[in-house]
Formats: sequence, structure tokens, C-alpha cells
Amino acid sequence: MTSAEPAAVKVREKPSTPRERARTQTIADIVRLGREHLAVHGAAALSLRAVARDLGVVSSAVYRYVENRDELLTLLLIDAYNQLGDDVDEAVNAEVEDDFAAQFRALAKAVRSWAVREPASYSLLFGSPVPGYQAPGERTTVPGTRVIVRLVGIFDAAYRAGALNASVSPAVVIPEKLAADLAAIRGEMNLAAPDSTLARGVLVWTSVFGAISFEVFGQYGRDTFAARDELFDHQLSVLQGVVGLQG
Repeated sequence: MTSAEPAAVKVREKPSTPRERARTQTIADIVRLGREHLAVHGAAALSLRAVARDLGVVSSAVYRYVENRDELLTLLLIDAYNQLGDDVDEAVNAEVEDDFAAQFRALAKAVRSWAVREPASYSLLFGSPVPGYQAPGERTTVPGTRVIVRLVGIFDAAYRAGALNASVSPAVVIPEKLAADLAAIRGEMNLAAPDSTLARGVLVWTSVFGAISFEVFGQYGRDTFAARDELFDHQLSVLQGVVGLQG
């Protein structure tokens, strides 16, 4: 399955009967059309009736597959998270196993490339919340954390391999309450990196997505930076130094 196909479908078990295959294909078509409507109209204006019209069926037929607008939004979230996660995995896996700096840069560039190519889906994931919609965590947490889990894995693997240069960033005192949060994260994700490294990693994580959001949402202004690729490369170099990645 390519990253262009609806990722919401691939998390289901492989259909084994003609009826199951037809249902899976219909849901895939609904997600595809929903993504197209998302790009044109935005998440707040998403309409199952409009999707049904483009699918060529009455709206009541669509409700047999997707219960309501919120269910469609959930499918689109899962689809987008998995598209992004697939792109990131492909980019990171293409780098040398112990070149952690290259892996970090590949991850960040993959997120940016996907975000620029799919601004509506990126906005659904990382933009303003959709009024009246609450994503079901039991369905969206795992796909929604794929990128950050991969990023943390790169930093932790670099720490374990002795590939982080702690001297590039000054030591800071971690407040007690923050240390408790970091300890919980360390235990949940089975990490070896100390508080200072984890705290820097959080800064890098939010900075990467902040830089991408500024570009996707037009916060720089139209004419401020013509050299967007060079700007992002520079930002990654600075952030690489923040966390102490050598290379």
C-alpha cells in the first residue's frame, strides 16, 4: 500500500469475502472523497451528504459505512496520521542505522514535505480544533504518536550509542514537577536518556513542528523568506546542536 492510499483502511483486517472487500473499498472511497472535500472546504464544513453526492449514492447509504461527520473526521485523522508516519518511516529507514543526525534531518524533512504537499490534512492534525469534535483517543493516539515516538527513538538511540555531545548546550536545572513528567515519559517509553536530554528533545520537537506550521499557515508572510529550503536546513542545524547530535 502506498502512502497515497487511505491509511484508515490498512489498519483493518484483510477482507476475506466479496462483501467485506466491497465494504472496505467503499470506506476507502469515502475517505478519499473526504480528503478532497477537506482540501476544498476545510474540516469545519465537512459534510457527509456532499461526500455521498460525489460518491453517487444517497446520503442514507453512506451512513451504513460512516455513522456521522465525526466518524468521517476520525477516519481522516487516522488516514493522515498514518500517511505522515509512513513517509517519516520511509525517510528515516533510508538512512544509515547509526547516523542519528541524518535520521533526525530525514524525519524533519519528511514531515515538512508532507505538510507542504497536504496542507489541509496537516491543518486537521496540527491546526485549530474542529468545533464540536473530540478525537477518540483509543483510535487516534497510536497513529497520532508515530512521528514523536520515532523522533524520541532517534534521540534515545543516539544517547545509548554515546553520539550526543552534552557540552554543546549549557546544563540547566530541571524543575521538580517537570522532572516527574519526564520520569513518567522515560518509564512509559523505556528510555535511557536523562532529564536534560529529554527536555531538549521536547524543545526540538516543538520547534520542528513550529517551523513547519509557520510555513504551512503562512505566518512568515508572502515575501519574507524566498529561500524556504535553506531556512529550514538552517533551523535543523541549530536544533541538531540543541540536542547535541553530532554529524
